[in-house]
Amino acid sequence: MKNPESKIWQHGADLVVAQLEAQGVKHVFGIPGAKIDKVFDSLLDSTIQTIPVRHEANAAFMAAAVGRLTSNAGVALVTSGPGCSNLITGMATATSEGDPVVAIGGAVKRADSAKLVHQSMDTVSMFRPVTKYAVEVTDSSALAEAVSNAFRYAEQGRGGSSFISLPQDIVDQPASGQLLSSKARVQLGAAPDATIDAVAREIAQAKNPVFLLGLMASQPENSEALHRLLARSHIPVTSTYQAAGAVRQEHFSRFAGRVGLFNNQAGDRLLQQADLIVTIGYSPVEYEPAMWNSGNATLIHIDVIPAETDNRYLPDAELVGDIAATLDKLAARIEQPLQLSQAAAAVLDDRQHQRELLALQGKNLNQFALHPLRIVRAMQDIINSDVTLTVDMGSFHIWIARYLYSFRARQIMISNGQQTMGVALPWAIGAWLVDPGRKVVSVSGDGGFLQSSMELETAVRLKANVLHIIWVDEAYNMVAMQEEKKYQRVSGVKFGPVDFKAYAEAFGAAGFAVNSAAELEPTLRKAMDVQGPAVVAVPVDYADNHLLMGQLHLNQIL
Repeated sequence: MKNPESKIWQHGADLVVAQLEAQGVKHVFGIPGAKIDKVFDSLLDSTIQTIPVRHEANAAFMAAAVGRLTSNAGVALVTSGPGCSNLITGMATATSEGDPVVAIGGAVKRADSAKLVHQSMDTVSMFRPVTKYAVEVTDSSALAEAVSNAFRYAEQGRGGSSFISLPQDIVDQPASGQLLSSKARVQLGAAPDATIDAVAREIAQAKNPVFLLGLMASQPENSEALHRLLARSHIPVTSTYQAAGAVRQEHFSRFAGRVGLFNNQAGDRLLQQADLIVTIGYSPVEYEPAMWNSGNATLIHIDVIPAETDNRYLPDAELVGDIAATLDKLAARIEQPLQLSQAAAAVLDDRQHQRELLALQGKNLNQFALHPLRIVRAMQDIINSDVTLTVDMGSFHIWIARYLYSFRARQIMISNGQQTMGVALPWAIGAWLVDPGRKVVSVSGDGGFLQSSMELETAVRLKANVLHIIWVDEAYNMVAMQEEKKYQRVSGVKFGPVDFKAYAEAFGAAGFAVNSAAELEPTLRKAMDVQGPAVVAVPVDYADNHLLMGQLHLNQIL
């Protein structure tokens, strides 16, 4: 493209905001302060909606939801010092989850950077280990370049976070620079034909092949290509939690469910007996290879980037390139569908039987507080294809990841990289902003909820159509069950009760409390009918949590 002409901007902040507009940014999440307030002021004259939040980490979470659902980086904007340091958990989470985020942080004036002054902090060094790109702008002529490159790093390949530090004098003073208006993405081709041919031969010879799907397989275009490959090959498939929704309903009978955390699922059994494992869009951070790779199978890696290898993840072949294009070329080379082995068929039949058990008998779990499977069964009824679901971290996360199904790519946002608590509500707000016509349901435990519940005010202010379901047990129960297994006692996991109905109403949201087993389904339906923020508190009985760590069969419960 032709180089645009340079111009003089009244403030560096004006150039930053204009470059954000050129990148197609629609929302900026953040909290202002003296070192960055000129950028907030410049946003008033732009097409970008500024959304003040109540904690900087939540700004990064909201931006991450935008990034995951659109593949265009969401943006967080914060002030210097603790404004930046509060971002770190959100940025680390985005990078490990593959979510494109660009964060901009204020900094002291360049003349003060070596002095012990108010809010002076080497933020670039702090962010470098948890981002794909971290830089401080030291000359205003580099502002547009820094912003443009931050987006390129965040969005290309497997997504992640980028951080830009802006000294106060850089954004306050006049700047000379030009907008970099090109938003062209790097377009990858399919993996080399010769390598695809070799993998197709491996598939033709395999007796027990399995596809293991990772986060990148759940991108809509990759999920479409996966559908075509599964229709042609009939190969059994399992997925990590992050790939939820990648498999369509037509292939449900060959889907062994999701795997993660504990090696005891139907998908784990398929992987253990496999002679060929093909990972698609998978990263080891999603499910540690030592947990599922016995080393007895031929291992194929399909992704946009080469494998991150370790002692238990050393692929025999790597198909690196555009995932959808590679899958379509591979599908074209599949000459006949797989005939399931008896062992694979037994695993899949058992998995289907367990799904039917839950569907038919889950409502019969009538104890109060409620069994996790009763709540999952009730949630399945309200999470239709038009609803987006965001899931926090806790014991409920395992029950939902294992037993609540989805057939729409990226319908469910779920974490297993950093396993960060408090993500669900800010993710839900970001997801709603991406598509305001779609209801969003978020779910957390009572521990995780209070780590980001201040954003209920943000949801109320935006009139976000979000329902948040809290599984209440007054403990950090996922930690508790692991402590109990290791030490036969627990430490540091108990806390006190909160009246969540009153809490929600204090923010201006609709509040609901489930007070008996019979109230669960009607209360959820009533809360779903609210047009705006609503909160439902559901007491949960985690007495069966220990079964999650063993070979759980639903016949033990239902």
